[in-house]
Amino acid sequence: MLQLISGKKGSGKTKKLISMVNEAAETSGGKVVCIEKGSKLTYDIAHKVRLFNTEDYQVSGFDTFYGFLAGIAASDYDVTDIFVDSVAKITGDDMKKAQGFFDKANSIGMGNGFHIVMTFSHDANELPDGIRKYVAVKLG
Repeated sequence: MLQLISGKKGSGKTKKLISMVNEAAETSGGKVVCIEKGSKLTYDIAHKVRLFNTEDYQVSGFDTFYGFLAGIAASDYDVTDIFVDSVAKITGDDMKKAQGFFDKANSIGMGNGFHIVMTFSHDANELPDGIRKYVAVKLG
């Protein structure tokens, strides 16, 4: 299942994500994964969370990032949660492509029994319905 944390830049999305990652690390019966572009979360998340920097794997764009998510799902059946900070920095900001990507990410999460939470730097009220349906947390 996919959930988005949406809000404008500086609204606290990453702080909320960090809190959710660390909570999942404490309660999960499996593995927790966090994905970001860059390495700013290194000291903020629990050490038992697997942290991926997409720059280390040359991941960019919607298709490449979907393949990256699918690879994580295929390689480890113990994953319970995947968290992604600033998904638009990894994929780009095309709303039409984003909607298709979110639908596919939701399907892979549902099909493999794990939760996916992503931060998305847009006001939830301005998102198309096909994306807004995934918004679980709206921040200023």
